[in-house]
This record gives sequence, structure tokens and C-alpha cells, in this order.
Amino acid sequence: MCGIVGYVGTDHAKERIIDGLKRLEYRGYDSAGIALPIDGKIEIRKHVGEIKNLEKIIAEPEFDSSVGIGHTRWATHGVPSDLNAHPHANADNSIAIVHNGIIENYQEIKEWLVKDYGVKFKSETDSEVIAHLIGIYYDGDLLQAVNKAVEQMRGAYAVAAIAAAEPDKIVAVRKDAPLVAGIGKGFNFIASDIPALLKYVREVYLIENNETVVLTKDDIKIYNEAGKVVKRDVFHVTWDADAAEKEGYEHFMLKEIHEQPKGIQETLVRRIAEDGKINLDGISMTKEDIENFDKVYIVACGTAYHAGLVGKLVIEKMARVPVEVDIASEFRYRDPFVDEKTLFIAISQSGETLDTLAALREAKRKGARVLSVVNVVGSSVARESDDVFYTWAGPEIAVASTKAYTTQLICMYLIGLYMGSTKGTIEKDYYTQVLEELKLLPEKVEKLFAEEGEIAALAKKYHRKDQVFYVGRGLDSGVSYEGSLKLKEISYINSFAIAAGELKHGTIALMEEETLVFALATQDFLYEKMVSNVEEIKARGAHVIAVAKEGKTEIEQVADEVIYIPTCMDEVSPVLAVIPLQIFAYYVAKERGCNIDKPKNLAKSVTVE
Repeated sequence: MCGIVGYVGTDHAKERIIDGLKRLEYRGYDSAGIALPIDGKIEIRKHVGEIKNLEKIIAEPEFDSSVGIGHTRWATHGVPSDLNAHPHANADNSIAIVHNGIIENYQEIKEWLVKDYGVKFKSETDSEVIAHLIGIYYDGDLLQAVNKAVEQMRGAYAVAAIAAAEPDKIVAVRKDAPLVAGIGKGFNFIASDIPALLKYVREVYLIENNETVVLTKDDIKIYNEAGKVVKRDVFHVTWDADAAEKEGYEHFMLKEIHEQPKGIQETLVRRIAEDGKINLDGISMTKEDIENFDKVYIVACGTAYHAGLVGKLVIEKMARVPVEVDIASEFRYRDPFVDEKTLFIAISQSGETLDTLAALREAKRKGARVLSVVNVVGSSVARESDDVFYTWAGPEIAVASTKAYTTQLICMYLIGLYMGSTKGTIEKDYYTQVLEELKLLPEKVEKLFAEEGEIAALAKKYHRKDQVFYVGRGLDSGVSYEGSLKLKEISYINSFAIAAGELKHGTIALMEEETLVFALATQDFLYEKMVSNVEEIKARGAHVIAVAKEGKTEIEQVADEVIYIPTCMDEVSPVLAVIPLQIFAYYVAKERGCNIDKPKNLAKSVTVE
């Protein structure tokens, strides 16, 4: 979603803000802008489209300051336009703000401001009301004015504000939207996400919910909801800023596809001890805790939800406990059956997905034990969970998730094995066999990259299709959903996934000449049934690309093309089966000339409902 960057120091603010905004491009945006206090007033420049459009209109040397705020907008209220772009200011340009989130009662506030104060609004956004609210309450103390404005606001937001009369500070506040403060020497930053700051700082404060932060060049003060100063531990960032660069790849997505062996290896080696036991640092579940759980909820959105579909089957098989997978945006609105005997697993790459965060809070309110699987250390989901299982995928920049998904799968296997071995519901030989299979995955994924050229050729052959189907059984069914999502989100092709056994209950009516179908057949005990499904599809004239294990060559007799993955246990095949689907989606989007890393209408971190 929207990205915020603020700088207070002694150097050129606009250069640092622009650099930070570029590093937040992965969040998705349709416009960008900057506000600087200059000569007693606030100057704002903003432009629809890419950041390079903004750079052209801020090039004059007179537009500069040592303090400023910047923003990349992803439209929620009002179409993408120069007027709707942030920053927004009050009537006399004495206050400017940038905002990530949604003000749910903005219409009510707007009507009040128009009626009682005669405010004239310039934009269609909900965010503009914040600038006018702060302006009305401002009497020389920006912190106090922000706090009074916040009292009137309902919703989710991270807001950063500057005042022309106090050109040496930024005041920011957070509620249900990510915010961090970067600690420099003679300068300080505020931002939506750590990558925006890594070029300049390594130490940050993670701002908590309902906290306000005041930045000057020499100081950062954090206040809680009661107005008391909060002492906060410094979070030291260990990963390298270079990890967020393309390193010679044409797109971040392709780079991240190729980083999956490393991510899988890192996630494994940090969790498996030399004696073969799983070491779940950050997770304090005892044998008694695990035996107490009578059900598990896995709750997530998008790609993370698809990882949960695989996780359900894995955990049920290994821990012998019923598992339900739910979409986070639906979970909290149906009064779910959750209590102190429930293990609630939240999966989120960013750890800032608002729907997942809200579902987590509802589960905690009902007494559930919360275990989160996240990629971003110190994120909101991680901080609000009882236990945290970090994936070690590294920064993921492309909007379409790849390496986060496969490392989330690894976490699902390790959680299942840990619970099963602790409860005694799996045999030691089986436990050892699965662990050994997991350890072989990085090498097997690397082997799949040798087929990249052939998969790219298939993409070139079929990139003009306007609809594609993905089918599978068992674990392959969950992978089908992820393969379908990858294709639709970056190529804009209408793709559809369904459990293969459901074909004859309606979907087979859509099979006709030249329909393209991906048929996943990597589950040995379901292989013959999948071959039969492929025969049914072919009988309607459709074109089938099958994904099967090496040696399962019978499928060549019914499929038009076959992509083979290395031989493995059925349980771990999703990690391998998804790789060709990711590669196919990437090359189809490339053939179609799509913006692969930043597909239209999408954002990396969905921080609004």
C-alpha cells in the first residue's frame, strides 16, 4: 500500500526522501509527492504516475530543505491524479501530511469541517481531512495538534505531519499501519518500512500501535496513548541493502525465484539441530501445550493462504489434529469457534497485512494461542503473537510472492513435524525421512532451473491465451491455486484453479478446443486418478501441460507437454511443483509486456481492508 518517508537533518531532504520512496516502490503506487518547509511556508510537489515524474518537477535547486515528508500513493479514495496524490495540506499550507491507511469516518469529519469551519476540499481523498483537522487544532504545538486530530479519527493509519512554524521536526502517529523510525547521527528518519532507510541507517525503532513519535535531527521521542515517553529497544537491521537490488536479473521476481534454494536452506538450517531435532527458537510450546490443542486455524491472505492449504494437510497428517484454513478477511466476521484449546497460525510475508492482523487479534481475544509465520522481523504480526516462526527468505521486493511462499511451506513442514514428534503421532523413521527429504530440496530446486528455457518456450507458445485452468488432487490442489494466482496477478490472464475431482461437477463444461490446462500429478497415490482426469479434459479438446515426477512417463500418453520435477516424497512435492508454475507465469507476463514487479492495482503489503 502507500509508502511514507520523512527526513529531519542538515542535508538535502528531497534527495533522501526520493531515494526512500524508490525503495518502497514494491508496495505498489499510482502517484508520488514531497512536502518541504521552505522560507516560512510549506511547498508541495506531487505528480501522478512513477517517481521519475515527480523528480522532474522537483529538480530546481530552490525546492530543497533539511526537513521533509514524502509519499507514494495507492488509491483507495479518489482516482489516481495530481490532486489526490499526497502530501495534503490545510487551507493556508501551514500544515502538510502524508497518510497510509483509511480514515473510516472521514465523511463525517469532512461534513463537520465544511459546516463549522468553511473548509474547502481540493481532493477526493479521505486523507485530506487529517491536514485540515491538525490545522484547526494547531496553536504552535504540532504534537498536541496531531494528538487532538487523532482523537477524532477512526480507522487504520500511519500519518506523518510537518508545520511551517516548526520547520525542525516531524510528528508521526501509528494505528494499524506499519511505521518505523530510523536512528542517524545528526539526522533521523520515519518510514513505512525498513528498506526505505537502509542506505542511511542500520538502527531503528519499531513504532507500536497507538504511539506517536516526534523527530528532530538530534532526537527521537516516542509517546504512548497516555502521552508518556516510552523507552524502546533499538532494533539492529542485519540484512544488507544490496539484497534488495536486482543483481543482474531483469526483474526482482526472476531474481527471487532463483533465490529460493538459498531461502529454503536458510529456513531449514536455522531450525534443524545436529542431532536432527527441530529447534523452534521463539516458540515456547510444550508437550502439554501441543496435546491441549483440539483444533488448529491457519489464517492468511493470497499466497500465504495457499501455503496454509498445504499446511493443513501436512499438520493433520503429522499431528493428527483437525486443521481449518480460512481467509483472514472472512475469519473475524463469522464468530469462529476459537478458545484456549485453539492454536491459531497466522501466515504473512510482510507481517503487516491488516486483515491477518485483525484476525489474529480476534483469535487472541477469544483465548487462542497465536503462532505467526512471517518474513519480516519486528513486524506487527510478529510482535503481537505468542510465538513467532520466521522464514529466512530475505527481502522480497516483487509484488508477486515466490520465495516467501516456498519458505512458508518449509515452516509448515517443520511445525507439523515438531508437533507430531512431540505428541508421538508420527514414527521416528517417518520423521527422519521427511527431514532428509527437506534437506534435499535446495539442490532439487536448483536442478529445476535447468528446465527454465523449456518453460520459457511454453510461455512464448501460449502467452496469448485469455484463460488458463489449473487442476490437481490432494497437495497438488493447493499448489494449483498458487500457480493460478501467479499467472493472473502478473500477466492479467483469467486463470482458474480447482480440485481435479470437482471437474465433472461443473467446470468441465468450460473445457473446449484449445483451452489450456495445467494438470499437477505429483502425488503418487493419486497419480492414476489424475491421469484419468487428464483423459477427460483431453476428450473435450483442451490442451494439457502436466507436471509430474521424473519416471512417471505414462502421463506423456495423454498430456500434450510434461514438465518433470525431481523424485521426492509426496509430502514435499509442493515445494518443487510450484517452481515451474512461477517460471511459466513470469515468462508469460514478459511476453505480454506486463510490469512484472509492480502489476497494476496490486500492492506488496495490503494494509487496508
